[in-house]
Formats: sequence, C-alpha cells, structure tokens
Amino acid sequence: MDWRGRKVAVVGMGLSNVPLTRYLVRKGASVTAFDRKPAHEIQAAFDELSRLGVRFSLGSDYLAPLSEGYDAVFLTPGMKKDLPEVSAARAAGAEISSETRLFFQACRAVIVGITGSAGKTTTTALTGEMLKRGTSRRVLVGGNIGNPLIEIVDSIPADSLVVLELSSFQLQSLDMSPHVSVVTNVSPNHLDVHASMEEYVEAKKNIFRFQGPGDVAVLNADNALTSAMAPECPGRVLMFSRSHRTAGAFVEGGMIRFGDAGEPVAAVAEIGIRGAHNVENALAAVTAAMCLGAEPGQLAEVLREFPGVEHRIELVRVKDGVRYYNDSIATAPERTIAALNTVEGPIILILGGYDKHLPFDSLAEEVVRRVESVITLGATAEKIERAIAEAASRRGTGPSVTRCADLREAVTTAAARAEPGYAVLLSPACASYDMFRNFEERGRMFKELVNCL
Repeated sequence: MDWRGRKVAVVGMGLSNVPLTRYLVRKGASVTAFDRKPAHEIQAAFDELSRLGVRFSLGSDYLAPLSEGYDAVFLTPGMKKDLPEVSAARAAGAEISSETRLFFQACRAVIVGITGSAGKTTTTALTGEMLKRGTSRRVLVGGNIGNPLIEIVDSIPADSLVVLELSSFQLQSLDMSPHVSVVTNVSPNHLDVHASMEEYVEAKKNIFRFQGPGDVAVLNADNALTSAMAPECPGRVLMFSRSHRTAGAFVEGGMIRFGDAGEPVAAVAEIGIRGAHNVENALAAVTAAMCLGAEPGQLAEVLREFPGVEHRIELVRVKDGVRYYNDSIATAPERTIAALNTVEGPIILILGGYDKHLPFDSLAEEVVRRVESVITLGATAEKIERAIAEAASRRGTGPSVTRCADLREAVTTAAARAEPGYAVLLSPACASYDMFRNFEERGRMFKELVNCL
C-alpha cells in the first residue's frame, strides 16, 4: 500500500500505535497523533514523534479534528468504533483501520491467530515455541504479546510463520482472517467496552469469518460458546477436547493424542504448567502446531520444558511455609475460578479492581466452596462482597471477607492471616485500571510487596 502523501490519524499513543506511527512516517504518510493525555504524560512518545514531523491533537477534546479530511484513521485497540467523532471521520471519507489490520494487509507470511477469553497468551507462547522447535521455518510471535511486529512486517519472508495473540478489540476491525485461527474459549469479558455479549462474541468470530476453504479453525469442543461456532467456519474445523476424541488434539488414557489415528504426543502428567485450563491450552497449541507440520516429539519436549508466562498462577515465594501466587492476569471471573481449581491447600484470595460489568455469581459459588479467607479491594469490592454473601447464605457457610484500601494493605493482611500450608493468591477477577496502568504493573507490585515481607 502506498502511503506517500496520505493524511493519516493515529488515535491513542499506546504500546502498538507508537511503532505504527513510526512505520507510517517511514512510508511517507503525513501523520497526526491523537491522545487524551497532555504532552507531559506521554513525553517520550511526544518527543520522539515530534522529531519525525508528527503533529499532535491532545487533551480532552482531542478527537474533535478527526473529521478534517483524513484518508485513514487508525484506532487504538479497545476504542469504541461508534463514537461520534469516529463516525464523522468515516462519513468524511476516512478509512477506519488499526495496527493489526494493517499488519494483516502487509504481511506475506502465514499467520496463526489465537484468541479467547482466557488462555490466549499461554497458548500463543506455546504454539510459537512448538513451531520453532517442530518445524524448520522462521517463526515470529507477536500481537497482544511481545514487541509489535508492524515495523518489520515488510522484511518478514513469505515462508515464515507468524503467531499472533489477538484480543476482541484487535479482531473487531479486521476484515481478514489468519490461515490458522484458534479460539481457546469464550465467556463474558470486556463488557465495559463492548455494547453487549453478542458484540463481544461477534468480534471473536472475525478470527475465522474471512477464512477460505484451505484455512483451518481450531475450536474448543468443551466450551459451549466456542464449539457452537463450528458451523460458521468457512474452512476446515479441528476441535480439541479434554473429554472425548476429536479430529484435533484430545486426552485419552492420560495421553494427549492427535487426529483420527490418535497419534500420541505426550502424557498429560508431563505438562510443566499446572491446571486443567493449561491442559486445554496445550491441546489448542498442539492442534495448531500439528496442522502446520510440527513433529510430535518436539511438541512433547516443549510441553515438558515450557515454564509458563509471568502473572499466570506464578509462584512468587514460599515464606514461613506460605506460598504466594501472582495471578494478576485474572481480569475476569473465569480466570480466577481456573486458579482456584489449580492452587492447593487453604487459600487466602485477593479479589477486586476495575469494573468490566461482569457477573460474579459463579465465582462467588466457587469462592464459598474453596476459599478460607477473602480480601477485597478496588471499585468492585462491594459488588464482589455482595455476591459472596449471597452464595454463603445459600450454602450455609462461607469465608471471612475483609476490605482493604490498596494492594499493600491486602498483602500485609493476607500475610498476617496465613499459616504454614496456606496459599495467598492474587487473582483479582477484575481489570486493574482503577489502581494501576495494567495487570502487569499490578502483578509486579504484588511480587515486590511479597518479596519485601
């Protein structure tokens, strides 16, 4: 695509849009960067991009100039596509796009796309490692994890494999699908941004919606919303399952097997990362890797050696017989439920954060059944406490619940209550934006606090 002389708006100076802006400038575009924050809050990006000749529209009314004759408008992931200013830009003739969409348009290599409400980062990392070891092709991993690949897209050889983690926000603006698409599972999430659960699910479907007959969709047979997508897939469908035989990877007799012949890949007990949810992640990765020609022996080696990803039921420290786990990635109730079904022993659970308008009823039932003590914090504290109280009333018993002002107080309180054999688990079931910039910052602060005990 020829960007020379084209007038382009890039909205949001976050992780992926700064490299996108550099790429567009190098391609000859005339770029204006838009952000709600003032210059001093994005100082590094402001200084760097200003030197490249990028103009800025900043502050509370930053979107107002969007309708001023832009050829293309690139939106940051998570920005609502129906905002009045975005609609005005579209009406004025602008093409509404994103960094992810541009990458798909420019990339010559085979793309493997992985999405889901939970497990997509682990599955992406696993798939990337399996393809690196199990094939002879160059493999790059990116999307929602690692460094954005847009700046090197033109130099990626056509015979390479690119594995991308894709969120619903990144998928929403796509009108292309990967050659191999993976949906790990679907459950309510991001309902603070998506207009409805239906809109969220429809965004996820873009990962396979534009595939052709020669493409492959990998779906979770054990998740009702995901398996129901199969009839809508234009290409070949491979299911994976922990409970029954499928055309993809499945568990039988304690072994992960693949395909109609049930080719053995690895024993479930060999998987280095714990939890039933990680068995599903492994099955998804095996299915994607096998359909791209990876060798089973190499996949078993990856499953044995893969250490897991930071902030995902990460053992931080054992102090005085108490295990401290960082599961800050748990930004939805289903993730916390998965953690509760993985961590052993009596649990002191730290819950709460930014409100994504998700229900906590199922989580509360699991908390009442499994947790010794709950510490709440953040914007959702009251909502979570109410759900736990209702679940405890139905069961006739429940954990103690204490509200803390911040994460430091929560860690101190948990440490004071914990006895040898206990686990202190940060698995908030909520996003972090009420107190932190992201879940990574929250998780790293938790680890710092724990290591300072």
